[in-house]
Amino acid sequence: MAALRLLVAEDDNAVRAALVCMAESLGHEVVAQARDGQEAVDLAGSTMPDLLLLDIRMPRMDGLDAAKAIIDSRLVPVVMITAHTDDAFIRRASEVGAFGYLIKPVTRQRLSAAISTAQARFGDLELLRDEVGSLERALESRKLVERAKGIVVRDMQVGEQEAYRWLKQTSSRSNQKLAEVARRIVALDTVRQR
Repeated sequence: MAALRLLVAEDDNAVRAALVCMAESLGHEVVAQARDGQEAVDLAGSTMPDLLLLDIRMPRMDGLDAAKAIIDSRLVPVVMITAHTDDAFIRRASEVGAFGYLIKPVTRQRLSAAISTAQARFGDLELLRDEVGSLERALESRKLVERAKGIVVRDMQVGEQEAYRWLKQTSSRSNQKLAEVARRIVALDTVRQR
């Protein structure tokens, strides 16, 4: 596993020191330490960590609210750490976007597993977001081509197949993507319609 830049938020000084020590012994760099949820939010914004280790119960702002605030501004994997196994906490941790849930007392091996799992789940989410973005771009391109094809049908008074063939030939001749040719046709048509 590659070294990560971590933020550790825990209100108990001894537990926080132990988490920092374990994380560093696993080869990670602890770039920030917070004593409460609000401090974690502030530090996450200024240090841009790769992963957060947040205690659930902390003063000023609990770890769940802190995780939500941080994730709302920048998607980052979060491992919640708590002594509570209450289903409500687990459900809420999942709802705010936590990628892992670790029960105290934390051991080096369990911390390592939680960090690895959170990183893997985060990587899966990033891939999925990329795929969704690609699909959305493909759909937009397809809509643009259909609109351009309609303009060509209207202006050249040809059938849809002939219009599509003309768009593809124009794309090939100009060494541009079909969507770019379509975008230019739609833009020109919009200007003409004004």
